[in-house]
Amino acid sequence: MRKTSEYYTGVMDITPLAMGVAVYGVAFGLLAAQAQMSSLQTAMMGLFVFAGGSQIVATERLVADAGAIAAITAGVALNLRMLLMTAALRDDLKGRPLWQILLGAHYTTDENWALLHAKRAKGVDVGYWYFISGGAFIMLIWIISTVAGVSFASLVPEPKSIGVDFAFTAAFIAILCSLWRGKEDLFPWIISISTAVLLASLAPIETSWALVIGGVVGALSAGVLSGKSRDYDLESVGG
Repeated sequence: MRKTSEYYTGVMDITPLAMGVAVYGVAFGLLAAQAQMSSLQTAMMGLFVFAGGSQIVATERLVADAGAIAAITAGVALNLRMLLMTAALRDDLKGRPLWQILLGAHYTTDENWALLHAKRAKGVDVGYWYFISGGAFIMLIWIISTVAGVSFASLVPEPKSIGVDFAFTAAFIAILCSLWRGKEDLFPWIISISTAVLLASLAPIETSWALVIGGVVGALSAGVLSGKSRDYDLESVGG
């Protein structure tokens, strides 16, 4: 009974966030069409890869003729944060069958992860199936909206002529805004962006690798700052 209740509640709670996902899902569909991907290929990518921002970056690299290796590397680099997010679910996944652990890892998104922890911070007792239901619904909306984007692109002979190509940029800006947690992110973001821009402008490397290196450097700087912050807190408590 608890499982059914959590599943229903999870879908209801995630719905407003899922509508936002639908917006950049359509934008990704337009981009996928530019990469010559069919509706079926786009749907299968959403089902098996299911990594919104990473799918967008990887496909954008393909459209820019950066090559498959650069596209995959850029997508993986952007998705490295998922390692930390799934690690934070350790207690929820502990002791569960392997298929439930894999399902939990696959269904991890920024939206249902943040929602789970926000609910718990308010004292609401939610668990694994609440998290899974949110991820499953996000996936459903993502696949539907991306396929809709591919279908829409086929009806528009030249998306650039009506400014539809900007939808990708707008969608990625929306994703970045959703990832912003506050002023503690400012320094790592500046480091990441500066590194990527300098490498892309001055170094003899493809833009994809500049983005990857910038992301890794930014993540490392965030980790160092986080570690120093924890050390300071411990010293304050000890003092």
